Amino acid sequence: MAHTAIGSPRAGDHHMSKPVQQLDRVVIRFAGDSGDGMQLTGDRFTSDAAFHGNDLSTLPNFPAEIRAPQGTIHGVSSFQLHIADHDVLTPGDAPDVLVAMNPAALKANLADLPRGATIIVDTDEFSRRNLAKVGYAVSPLDDGSLESYHVHALPLTSITVDALAEHPLTRKDKERAKNMFALGLLSWLYTRPTSTTERFILSKFARKPDLLAANVAALRAGFAFGETTEDFAHTYQVAAASMPDGTYRNITGNVALSYGLVAAAHQAGLRLVLGSYPITPASDILHTLSGLKRFDVTTMQAEDEIAGVGIAIGASFGGALGVTTTSGPGLALKAEAIGLAVSLELPLVVVNVQRGGPSTGLPTKTEQADLLQAMFGRNGESPVAIVAPQSPTDCFDAAIEACRIATAYRTPVILLSDGYLANGSEPWKVPVPADLPALDVTFTTEPNGVDASGSPVFQPYLRDPETLARPWAIPGTPGLEHRIGGIEKADVTGNISYDPDNHELMTKLRAGKIAKVADTIPGLEVDDPDGDARVLVIGWGSTYGPIRQAARSARLTGHRVATTHLRHLNPFPLNTGEVLRRYERVIMPEMNLGQCAMLLRAAYLVDVQSHTAVRGLPFKASELAEIIRTAVDGLEATK
Repeated sequence: MAHTAIGSPRAGDHHMSKPVQQLDRVVIRFAGDSGDGMQLTGDRFTSDAAFHGNDLSTLPNFPAEIRAPQGTIHGVSSFQLHIADHDVLTPGDAPDVLVAMNPAALKANLADLPRGATIIVDTDEFSRRNLAKVGYAVSPLDDGSLESYHVHALPLTSITVDALAEHPLTRKDKERAKNMFALGLLSWLYTRPTSTTERFILSKFARKPDLLAANVAALRAGFAFGETTEDFAHTYQVAAASMPDGTYRNITGNVALSYGLVAAAHQAGLRLVLGSYPITPASDILHTLSGLKRFDVTTMQAEDEIAGVGIAIGASFGGALGVTTTSGPGLALKAEAIGLAVSLELPLVVVNVQRGGPSTGLPTKTEQADLLQAMFGRNGESPVAIVAPQSPTDCFDAAIEACRIATAYRTPVILLSDGYLANGSEPWKVPVPADLPALDVTFTTEPNGVDASGSPVFQPYLRDPETLARPWAIPGTPGLEHRIGGIEKADVTGNISYDPDNHELMTKLRAGKIAKVADTIPGLEVDDPDGDARVLVIGWGSTYGPIRQAARSARLTGHRVATTHLRHLNPFPLNTGEVLRRYERVIMPEMNLGQCAMLLRAAYLVDVQSHTAVRGLPFKASELAEIIRTAVDGLEATK
């Protein structure tokens, strides 16, 4: 079906003079030193693919060090993207094409390449010194170790410098433009117009005309090199994917989540207030929201994690939608304040973009190991709702859902994203504002009870019978003065109470309020095409894409399998137990050591079998497909 994209190319952008081979999909990985601009190169190629109408998924991968030693394995930065003429669920298990800007990039990524893959390397960087840095005694370009691959050994750096000979830049600045040369070459190879990237360069270097001209020249030189070199016999074309009508843009999970928070606050008629301390990989949410002040957004970069959540709680007490963003280490520091919000029973959205742990762990790598921390990582019985997005674009909808629960039930909600979703991107159909869910928020403005003498009073813990939420009263409202704080409150009156029976009652009421969230969330939907699968694969968060792709592959080989996915992790959907008991074998892949599987086993007494990996990378769909085939074959053998 027809769809529109943001931006448009110039007519007759380039003339393709070599034969074009049609592909249904391709996975490309750009890799180089952290200063080689691989993230920018990958991002620009992704934007061009999105503009072209391909469906896509990306996987940026970069070192934790701000500047690792140049030319070393530790300093390698890469960007993988999967583009196709059909729906894409993952960034791809293995690259079909590797662009390696130095020996370290080649060595770090070679094991991921299937035999027959294409390798494009910058031979200028394969000096004896650079080879020695990564343990190559002899260049792999000369020793025959790459005979199983299609290798294009090109002096990218020197060609770029020569192409910029007339530009008034230092040699070092000219060398830095080699990523644009590589991008131009790949744009030619996959029949991508360069006009959108040229407009990007014009915007980025508008105040630096020399750099602007050089980068455009390098981009065009790379494209022209592809047309004239004999290294490539033909080009490739990946047609546009069929998508529903609408306006699309490429978006990362962090940006989509930011937009979801803004949309939710608008739908609720509330000011959005973010209190945040920068931390990888959540910082982009702070950066994005700080640029959206015109939408009644207030951002405060706090001095530490505790101050960040304190700002958010104070904002909610004042009648705003309080949000704080962090990763696992920051969530630990916020624990006591989140417990305070549980006691105060105020809306609070805590975004945890999970990364590898423990402690500092793997700051730039992905993981799903904070689930039990989100569930139980506070003192006392302090239940919170937990929501997890399944894809970069789903971060938008999951953020709205987290805000809905927080405001409707007056509770903290932890939104569990992860580094893969945060930095990865995919095409997003921009929603029509009229189609966004309504979030009705009502503030208490009048006394809601009477005292012993019959005089009207405000009862801050008088609960809504449907949600068990307490009233939300803005400070300063006449007649609605009430206490807040971390000491236990008396039911209804909100007075300080040390009574044992009251404490047990309030503890059960807070737990019951979270349980009632299940009344307003959809049940689990099962994908079981034939209706007779004996194996169910259940996931949560970013395992969605690999699981769906694995199931698709397993079904092509005749293996019947059902899949389902959890968005709400506390509480679980009401039909979760019934779904789990319907199948003879239940498998749960997680990027942890089985945390959600343990919760499901405890809650429903079903033998949920864990398949785990904590490698800082998403699951490979091929790995999960083999797990599925083995499980299905095992059950078939017992018939």
